[in-house]
Amino acid sequence: MQQAEPRHPLLWTRRQWLARSGMGFAMLGLVGLLQEEQAQAAGNPLAPRAPHFRAKAKRVIHIFANGGPSHVDTWDPKPALKKYAGKMLPVPNLRTERKTGAAFPSPFKFQKYGQSGIEVSELFRHTARHIDDIAVIRSMHADVPNHEPSLLLMNCGHGQMVRPSVGSWVTYGLGTENQNLPAFIAMCPGGYPIAGAQNWQSAFLPGVFQGTYINTQHTDIQKLIAYIRNPALDSRAQRRQLDLLQQLNQQHLGHSGAAPELEARIQSYELAYRMQAEAAEAFDVSREPKHVLEKYGRSVQGRQLLIARRLVERGVRFVQLWHGAGQPWDNHDDLEIRHRQLAGQVDRAIAALIEDLKQRGLFEETLIIWGGEFGRTPTVELPQAGANAGKVNGRDHNHWGFSMWLAGGGVKGGQVYGATDEFGFRAVEKPVHVHDLHATVLHLLGFDHTRLTYHWAGRDFRLTDIHGRVIRELIS
Repeated sequence: MQQAEPRHPLLWTRRQWLARSGMGFAMLGLVGLLQEEQAQAAGNPLAPRAPHFRAKAKRVIHIFANGGPSHVDTWDPKPALKKYAGKMLPVPNLRTERKTGAAFPSPFKFQKYGQSGIEVSELFRHTARHIDDIAVIRSMHADVPNHEPSLLLMNCGHGQMVRPSVGSWVTYGLGTENQNLPAFIAMCPGGYPIAGAQNWQSAFLPGVFQGTYINTQHTDIQKLIAYIRNPALDSRAQRRQLDLLQQLNQQHLGHSGAAPELEARIQSYELAYRMQAEAAEAFDVSREPKHVLEKYGRSVQGRQLLIARRLVERGVRFVQLWHGAGQPWDNHDDLEIRHRQLAGQVDRAIAALIEDLKQRGLFEETLIIWGGEFGRTPTVELPQAGANAGKVNGRDHNHWGFSMWLAGGGVKGGQVYGATDEFGFRAVEKPVHVHDLHATVLHLLGFDHTRLTYHWAGRDFRLTDIHGRVIRELIS
């Protein structure tokens, strides 16, 4: 016979408490599912969506080393350059953008780190503490040795044509976990890089998938996120105004038919309103304990990386951090001084980010990418009119071979994949094109890169165009 349930909760038995609590926990999960279904039913393009197959990563932090860091000074040691120092290298038929000369050995020391024993430059000695969690790709290659097309190739999958950025494709495929923050954020201190907002464009994808630019040079929240607060109206009055505006816009849409620009504007207004509740808090690093602030460092780059952790922690899907937009890694002269300075701005903070994500249980589901648009020559660049200021201590652009690394999010760390020749000019072993990198990133996020498509101008487009292969050795 079933026992009658007491009327007052204080008189429930332990069995009745567990039964009630268990149903309560189940309902908590059901509420989240119902909210997701409601968002999808309401036609919200940023509602969370399932990928093609079970993903290893749920979110991405892309640290973009703008300008082309030198791989032979960071992640790809080339001792043969010392043997040829001051001499011409026996490497024929390799085109560079400018005239280069003799071999230029790295001024930085390399040493082995971790159980894997991977050699890393002294420039990244703090990041190298986590080398057993990092997969270094030493055989990257791109198409041309010029910044703008190489930036667009790395960020958008094509160096010339207008194409959606990686972050736009990811948010188009997955939506986002937090409807009160942008799904895709591009943080770039001090202004835009070469090619500007094209690097985080949505192109022919709906405008809601475009990256939201944040100038992280500012520390004042009101400047960092402009117009986040309305000084004249409270939230209720803003809601009434927004509802009226949306009504008028929807009526216009009803009369004129589909208008992607107007739909994007409507969605932007809604997001801006919702951001008031959460954006200021998410970007306010002063809320962090002192020891966390010290670990990341008080620099712009340290603050950027700490903000990135706070954003992915709150469900932002894709965060891109630009390093070197104002002072790029494009060191045609004074490379030793400038590379040391640039690495010093970010090395400790990258190590802090990896450690922080591990402590918070986010590392295994967060894919971290580091790298630039290409590498640099192992030879010195010769001075010429209008360049180098007459100095012979820098390197030219090199798209034939360079290094990037991946960590977290299903990446098999503690390995080096591929290799350049003995001097570091060209990828010769297991070459990885940018399309292959993109295919692998999408795979880690649960997508078959050939099936994540968008129909536009009479054909189906994808991030990898008609190319790309998944580098399965990089996946755990």
